[in-house]
Amino acid sequence: MPGENLTKDQAFEAVKASRPEVVVGPLRSLIDRLTADASEQAADAKARRGLFAMALPGGSVGTHGFPAMAKVPFDWSVTHVFWADERAVPPSSPESNFGLAESLWLGASTAPQSSVHRMPADYQDLNDAAADYAVEIALTLGNVPRFDLVLLGVGPDGHVASLFPGHASLSEQQQLVVPIFDAPKPPPRRLTLALPLLTRAARVIVMALGESKAAVMHDALTRDDSLLPVSLVLQGTARSLVLLDDEAAARL
Repeated sequence: MPGENLTKDQAFEAVKASRPEVVVGPLRSLIDRLTADASEQAADAKARRGLFAMALPGGSVGTHGFPAMAKVPFDWSVTHVFWADERAVPPSSPESNFGLAESLWLGASTAPQSSVHRMPADYQDLNDAAADYAVEIALTLGNVPRFDLVLLGVGPDGHVASLFPGHASLSEQQQLVVPIFDAPKPPPRRLTLALPLLTRAARVIVMALGESKAAVMHDALTRDDSLLPVSLVLQGTARSLVLLDDEAAARL
């Protein structure tokens, strides 16, 4: 069996490395860690495979994180930005995850149009939108695509991207991008990256802010049998980082 020749110390370190690294602190220190980690991942990916691809969230993580990410000196000749999920709204809508990143970061950056891959959730046919975005991901990252960095927020119910607790989309194994027609929070129509694509990332950063996230983060970080989407992402990812403010960490 693989790993049967490992020493006890090596086996312990291997298990330890697969567990999330957890950082608790004030928002400013979390943002500093986020940008430092993103910069490190970008440099490593560029050296390793000649490109750097990341998937972005919306919500409070974007609101707080994007202005700081704008100060990271990404090499836009090799950097590609995708989205972890998107609501079925026009890109100009205040509800648009793309629009949030555009207004707080990308619009004022030197990123060329070819580097920014908007998730087309405003298509009338979400199945077509999911298929087209999957093709765009594969054309950029290969037939077995792997992101170098995925940044995710967490909902009070434990959802990440637009993968909600108990939803059928969590079991999707074939599609890279999943159309959602019945999300339990508005708007019901969305697109999301599938769970296996998220967990295949070289690095996943989950940021949870506020007391409303304390219960689900306790569940995600203390229960191996948790079925919350945030738990499934952390369980399935080889290298993950969890950033918590004091309120989100209150039950740990």
